Amino acid sequence: MALEEKINSDIKTAMLAKEAAKLEALRAVKSAILLLKTSPEGYTDDTEIKALQKMVKQRKETAEIYVTQSRKDLADVELFQAGVIEAYLPKQMSAEEIKAEIAIIISSVGASSPADMGKVMGVASKQLAGKADGKIISIVVKELLSK
Repeated sequence: MALEEKINSDIKTAMLAKEAAKLEALRAVKSAILLLKTSPEGYTDDTEIKALQKMVKQRKETAEIYVTQSRKDLADVELFQAGVIEAYLPKQMSAEEIKAEIAIIISSVGASSPADMGKVMGVASKQLAGKADGKIISIVVKELLSK
């Protein structure tokens, strides 16, 4: 529940500072938390992180669409909101850290070819949840298994 308290506190701060763009992003996070609390899956740290990651991903994808449509003004708003939301996510691992972790996972699972990608991805997705993007994990696993 620490995140919810932090968001509420930051909403008050943003209101006092009259930061409308930041306030909009914070209210979206608060809304997602309230929806999680009423969902059948329940409210855990894991579901909280997944929800925030989903929100960031949606905003970045929307920004890409706006850029292709030559609407930089709207893309900037989406990217700003994604940045605000990312501040509440755990620190993301660097590419080198991801490679090192996946190399360990590959050796522990006993994977040796690209055919073993499913085994590696299952373990890697669980271990690196919230710390690395699934797309990046997939790329690194493919790269390491194809060697």
